[in-house]
Amino acid sequence: MIVFQAEILKFSRKGEKSGWSYIEIPRALAEQLKSDYRKSFRVRGKIDQEPVQGLALTPMGEGNFILALRASLRKKIRKEEGDIIQLELEEDTDFKMEIPEDLELCLCEEETWINQFLSLAKSHQHYFIKWINEAKTEATRTKRIALTVEAMEKQLDFGAMIRMDKARRNS
Repeated sequence: MIVFQAEILKFSRKGEKSGWSYIEIPRALAEQLKSDYRKSFRVRGKIDQEPVQGLALTPMGEGNFILALRASLRKKIRKEEGDIIQLELEEDTDFKMEIPEDLELCLCEEETWINQFLSLAKSHQHYFIKWINEAKTEATRTKRIALTVEAMEKQLDFGAMIRMDKARRNS
């Protein structure tokens, strides 16, 4: 477990991480969490006494990482860009993302779809699953599952699928 303070930062409106609120995890601290590791991994612990689990540390080069802070978490801790937060983190070795049964049934209709999904990096599988699970209505969930299946058929990652759907809605 590492304990430290960090300032909430925000990416400018350029690139794929536009608008993200995040904190930086310097190499020295990342080494204490997971030694000699340069890929994304999950952490758990507390942020300003708010319990968290399954948060992804994203590598940013030179052994440094960032931890994205979702709006819902920032709202709970009542902190925004420029505020200092207290963190207690450790590697989340218990984190596991299960494929929802309805998604799995749809993907298994064609062996290539499920194989494509399982060939994605775990973090990318997580993007799809989380997006589907966050649907507020059954109709939205069904639409998102259909888009995921189409993405697997076209061999698209999550970002490419979102861009494809946005382009359709804008045309």
